[in-house]
Formats: sequence, C-alpha cells, structure tokens
Amino acid sequence: MSPQLAGVLQLTALIVALALSYRPLGDYMARVYSSEKHYRPEKWIYRVIGANPAAEMRWPAYLRGVLAFSAVSVLLLYLMQRVQGSLRGSLGFSSIDPDQAFNTAASFVANTNWQSYYGEQAMGHVVQTGGLAVQNFLSAAVGMAVAVALVRGFARSRTGELGNFWADLVRGTVRVLLPIAFLGAIVLVTCGAIQNFSGIHSVGQFTGGTQEWNGGAVASQEAIKELGTNGGGYFNANSAHPFENPNPLSNLFEIFLILLIPFALTRTFGRMVGSLKQGYAILGAMAVIWLGFSALMMWTEFAHRGPAFEIAGGAMEGKETRFGIAGSSLFAVATTLTSTGAVNSFHSSYTGFGGGITLLGMQLGEIAPGGVGSGLYGMLIMAVIAVFIAGLMVGRTPEYLGKKIGTRQIQLAACYILVTPALVLGFTAVAMALPTPADSMTNSGAHGFSEILYAYTSAANNNGSAFAGLNADTQWFNTTLGIAMLFGRFLPMVFVLALAGSLAEQRPVPETAGTLRTDKPLYAGLLVGTILIITGLTYFPALALGPLAEGLAS
Repeated sequence: MSPQLAGVLQLTALIVALALSYRPLGDYMARVYSSEKHYRPEKWIYRVIGANPAAEMRWPAYLRGVLAFSAVSVLLLYLMQRVQGSLRGSLGFSSIDPDQAFNTAASFVANTNWQSYYGEQAMGHVVQTGGLAVQNFLSAAVGMAVAVALVRGFARSRTGELGNFWADLVRGTVRVLLPIAFLGAIVLVTCGAIQNFSGIHSVGQFTGGTQEWNGGAVASQEAIKELGTNGGGYFNANSAHPFENPNPLSNLFEIFLILLIPFALTRTFGRMVGSLKQGYAILGAMAVIWLGFSALMMWTEFAHRGPAFEIAGGAMEGKETRFGIAGSSLFAVATTLTSTGAVNSFHSSYTGFGGGITLLGMQLGEIAPGGVGSGLYGMLIMAVIAVFIAGLMVGRTPEYLGKKIGTRQIQLAACYILVTPALVLGFTAVAMALPTPADSMTNSGAHGFSEILYAYTSAANNNGSAFAGLNADTQWFNTTLGIAMLFGRFLPMVFVLALAGSLAEQRPVPETAGTLRTDKPLYAGLLVGTILIITGLTYFPALALGPLAEGLAS
C-alpha cells in the first residue's frame, strides 16, 4: 500500500468515526446544558464552592465568574510549582523558577499548554496530576461554558440572563469531559500508553551509560490533553513519544479525540437554537476548511522535490516513522486548527509551505473546528461578521437567528477579531526589534522569523505548539508569552459574553422574504470566504516574510 493511499484511508476512517459520534454526542451535550437536574456529586461541589446553580446570571456576572475562577486557578497552579521541591511525589525535582511558573500557570489555565520546560525533567507526579491534568479539565470546561452562554444569547429573547457559570462549569466537567476522558484513557492504555506512578529508573544500556525515564499517569493525562484541546504532554517529545502515543492506531484515536467535541458542539448549537440546519451550516464551513487544510498539508509534504525526499517518500525530517507523513500531517492540521497544540512531529522541520499551513491554521482563529468551546464561539463571531457583510451588499439590516446585528453587536465582534492579531503582530515586532529575544533563535533568515512569529501566534491563539528551534525558556519569552496567553484567552471572552447579553435582550425578528437564509450552502460558502479574507489577509505580510519566503526559496 502506498503512503498516499494509507493517508486517504486514515482520513476516511477519521471522517466515519466523527460522523458516527456527531449526533449522539451533540444531542447529549445539548441535554446536559439544558437540564435543570443536578446530580448528587454536582450538589456536593456546589456546596463546597458556595454556588447556587439555579441562579441565572447576566453577562457581567457570568464574566466575573469566569475571570475569578481562572484567576484563582492561575494562583494555585503557580504556588504548586513554586513549592514543588518540598512536596512528596516530586521525584526529587526542585521548585520551578518564578518566570517559568507564571508562564506554565497562565498556559494551562488559558487552555494553551505552552511548555518551556522538559516535562520529564521538571515536573513531579503531584504537579503533573494534581495541577496540570486538573487544569486540562477545568480550562476546557470554561471554554465550553462560554460557548454555551453565547448560544443561549441567540436562543433567548427579552432577557439578559445567560445561565449559571458554575453550573455550566461543573456539568461540562462531570458529565462530558470526565466520562469520555476515562474511556479514552482505557483505549490508550490498551494501545500501549503507560499509566503508573513509578519513580525515575534506567531503561537500558546505551553507549556512554544508561538512559533514565520516569513514569507517570500518562494515559489519563493524554486523554484529556487531546479531548480538551489542551496539548501539554508528560514528556518533552509530546505525542511523538511512544509512552504517550505508541502506534498508528493510538495516533488516529488521539486525532479523533481532538476533533470530537468541537465538531459535535455544532449539533449542540443547532439543537439549542431550535434549528439543526443552522448547526449543519456551521459544521459545513468548519469541515470545508479542515478537509482543505488536511489535503493541502499532505500534498505539500508528499510532493516536496529532491533526491532525499524521493527516497524517503516525502519530507520525513522531524516525523516519526511509526506515523509517516500522512499520520503526521493529519495530526499537525488537527492540532493547529484547534487549540490543542500537541505534536507528534516537529513543525519546525516541515517544508516551508507545510510550516506556513500550521501557522495559518492558528491565525484563522482556530475555528475549524477550533478548541473545545472556543472554536464554536469563534465561528459564531465570524458568522455574525458574514451576515453583516451580506447585509451591506443587499442594503438590508443584517439578521442572524432572528436577532438584528446592529452597531453594538458588530463593534463587539470586531473587537473580538482584532485582539489576537494585535497581540501576535505587536509582540512579534517588539521581539524582532530587541536584541535579546533574537538570540533565542536557532535559525536566521525567514525560518528564524517564523520561529518568533509561530511562538506568539501559538500563545495568543492559546494553541501551545512551537517551532522547536526557539529557546523560549528565558525571562523575556516566559513573561511575554504568558501575558499573550492570558489576554488572548480572556479578553475575547469579554466581547463574546457582552455580545451574548446584547443578543439575549433583543426581541426576535420575524423572518421575511428578504431574510438571508443562514442554513444554506450559499451562506456556508460566504462564511468560509469571510474567514479566509478577513483573518487570513491580516497576517499575509507576516507570512510573506516567514514561511512563504522560505517555501519559495526551497
């Protein structure tokens, strides 16, 4: 079987698995977030945190809940790292330096999981399992809660109430993420991923001495790392490490976990707003971009010319032979079109155009299908922009799902779109202008610029993957990337929740003959075009200086 055919078969199997899970999972999540029943474990949690799950919240109160919970999470995770040296189960590792502890705490709470440290050489069992793995659940649940709040903004009318943040947070964790992650961990253990709390031990005799590895609860963290579109691995090699991702079957399953909830949330959206066709339109736009990027990435990596590439069957540098070009390309696209950031190959070693595809996937806003929760609300923001553009074309007041898109709504949507490019391009420009950050680049020229651009793109978009040549463990990068992660995560949430509140307060607008049908393929095509034009062209000058210049020169 040719590698190209194997890639097509893997993609086909992935599509079939996602299609089979789409309806049951999407409907289940709609019931979870619409239910008024609280399970006994959930009631215990509400009692401990002092929350009233039945109290409805307007958007400022919902936002305060998001920010307060996340701020406390950052503080607790920071403190756990700072006192690691005195904790039992630390495997003898010392406490984490302040700048790196801040970076890591901001990273995991912001659902970014950027790692400027070697996981197997820095973090013990307590921090890995009690700190980082816990935040993998909670940060994903926060994103889902914000997405559901925006959906309620479209679904409700003449009220500013968006639900209860604490109820949405707990339900997303207990009813959705925990059960699926539990089953996912069992599958990964079956495939060969490790799951233990062993200490540091030698694993064999090598030239010059033995090699030492530490064990850990890897399979359980790997499951939520992918399912929650988090991305932070137990080991520095991340999902290229055989303890995390042993074989092609586990590789395909991890890709499935990455895409599972983001795609299924479009069904949840359609169910909650009372029109499954609206969910299908959003799903169609996401699927077109994802399939297009997957095909383009495989073509780029397979077709690269040169004697070495022809002998290897494609651009195999930086890729695991266990997964090949197809498995690596599918993983790279899935992880950068979502906010996962996990890697089973090293994006810095991809061809110039291949690295550019991973960059562009993040720069589109990671909305195809995007992160858990963040992908849906990012796509809905773009849907609002697309409706506004269509309204300008025909001279009608734009409407979406029976809600008028007026001045306030378009201002909030525009602010959402501008936040991330401002962070990415601003920090990249400053880093390239100052002498010290440039010293962290392994490469010069276009590829060196891409290392810096990729780092801030990954941080501000809460992705977490990196061009491996950049030494980011410096005070400058730990601090600025941490700031970019926090602002890139929570500032857009302010505009999303404000938009949700303004939509929920409106009266529904009756549909007329002139109303744009947003549940048709024509609108889905308009949405895809809007995404590519508005967000893609924003970064085109920077891409031209980096991956495009490198690709054209090779």
